[in-house]
Amino acid sequence: MSGQVLDEKRSRPSEEGWLRVIPRPLHGWLVPVAIAIVWEAVGQLGLVPASMLPTPSDIVKQFAELIASGELYKHMSISLYRAMVGFLLGAGTGLLFGLLTGLNKIAEKTLDPSLQMMWTIPLLSLIPLFILWFGIGEFSKILMISLGAFFPVYVNTFLGIRNVDLKLFEVARILQYSRLQLITKLIIPSALPNILLGIRLSLGIAWLVLVVAEMMGTSAGIGYMIQDARAYMRTDVVFVGIIIFALIGKISDSGVRLLEKRWLRWRDTFRG
Repeated sequence: MSGQVLDEKRSRPSEEGWLRVIPRPLHGWLVPVAIAIVWEAVGQLGLVPASMLPTPSDIVKQFAELIASGELYKHMSISLYRAMVGFLLGAGTGLLFGLLTGLNKIAEKTLDPSLQMMWTIPLLSLIPLFILWFGIGEFSKILMISLGAFFPVYVNTFLGIRNVDLKLFEVARILQYSRLQLITKLIIPSALPNILLGIRLSLGIAWLVLVVAEMMGTSAGIGYMIQDARAYMRTDVVFVGIIIFALIGKISDSGVRLLEKRWLRWRDTFRG
């Protein structure tokens, strides 16, 4: 038995041996770089028309031109403002409601059924109502983003609180925790993995709704830039917008993952 365990330990380094040649921070770039190389080769060989699929080098050139002209900064700053305000409003409200329904049985019985019913409604089907009620101004866009960001945080906060181990409550009772200590030292730390998961999902949905909101009627923003480029068949600009959304989404998700590593050090989980 012990020999078998030793064999398994010896086999692990060999499985990852080829990755050791490359610095660890670059491991995540292997697949994107490989795709970019194949993509560039296909474009240079003329297998796909440039109007349909511009090469990565053409996209980089267009990226540089948009930065030099200041157009990219204008669109990106407006999009970041809308996304962050909508996310903070929606995620903050979702956290408060999740804590309320998770900690209070009466709130769960009265609020949770209605919120769960609203969660099943496709958000995009509400766009006509948002336009009728609030117009196509900034308030309407931010409200749409906040509504999309609300439910992942709410649902995961509620589930995180309700999944706290009952044995921990018995320990807290022995230690004579007050109500405030019970919430701050037991319930919220135990629910934190779910809450952070909800925040990660909420950020992703906020960027998704932002694109839709900026395409339904606006004169600035990355979504508008993509829509305008599509109308004039500027495919390279469309790809610039898509890549920007991908990069910002990855950066925001990585930020939450850093918080997870710092705040959830106490967890002993499988790492592959």
